[in-house]
Amino acid sequence: MALLKWPKSGRNGAAPPPPSEADDGRMPLMAHLRELRNRLVIALLGLVAGIIVGFIFFDPIWSFVSAPYCGLPQAQELRPGQCTMLILGVFDSFFVNLKVAAMFGLVVSSPIWLWQIWGFVTPGLYRNEKRYSILFIMLAVPLFLAGAALAYFVMDTGLSILLGFAPPGTLTGITIDEYLGYALIMLIVFGISFELPLLMVFLNIIGVLPHALVAKHRRMVIFIMFVFGAVATPGGDPFTMIALALPMVVLFAFAEGFMYLRERRQSKGEDFSHLSDDEASSLDDDASPLGDVVPVGDPAPIDSRTTDTDPSK
Repeated sequence: MALLKWPKSGRNGAAPPPPSEADDGRMPLMAHLRELRNRLVIALLGLVAGIIVGFIFFDPIWSFVSAPYCGLPQAQELRPGQCTMLILGVFDSFFVNLKVAAMFGLVVSSPIWLWQIWGFVTPGLYRNEKRYSILFIMLAVPLFLAGAALAYFVMDTGLSILLGFAPPGTLTGITIDEYLGYALIMLIVFGISFELPLLMVFLNIIGVLPHALVAKHRRMVIFIMFVFGAVATPGGDPFTMIALALPMVVLFAFAEGFMYLRERRQSKGEDFSHLSDDEASSLDDDASPLGDVVPVGDPAPIDSRTTDTDPSK
């Protein structure tokens, strides 16, 4: 027989109320949807503000964006000494302005929409995981900008390789729409690719991606990075593929090192990783599933000489 140790009672002896959704850190569904809507609005407003600035300063931005192509000999074949691109449609001039402004707005507003994405994810984390919020956003923005900068500096070499396959006796002329499409894809692919190692660290912190799993499939991950570099880059040339894959491998190595050091510093408890999701872990022999237990054995024998208080005896 055992006497259970019940939880402490609430006010006036009443049982404590069950934890509400606010107590366990979960957000109601409608409030979560409102949170998503508000953050999407803020991110879009930041992007729109960047696009407006891009429209205002279109000329210097276009000179900067077109510099990788204008530095190539193929850019001056139609008009010697002048960089030339073709506009073939009536509305292409307007869409060129829009695309250039959108590229500028995407890069300039990256701190805003990256912060909104992270702010939407943070409420679902535990308190010890939220302390990484500022560090994550401080790394996410420079990584995206570094990827965009690398894309800008390798565009001229990638274009030179691709345009170098033109047969002799032909003039090389590309439309301005094709060039902007190439530049925009390069910008997005390189910028997002540099965020993937940071995503790995985030998944490790919340317990989804352990270091042992990453180390086990390290070679496969590196191979997939090179395949991704070959498929994701618009030109598909070897130089652009390597220019994207090598920095990703380096960032992957840093992310794996962080995951290893973090898990090594954690206190090691009992390992249940070998159990399936629907299999219960073994309980300690001395533990009780009902909580703390106070054992009650047979009462000790009572000495009548010490407990008998009858004055007549």
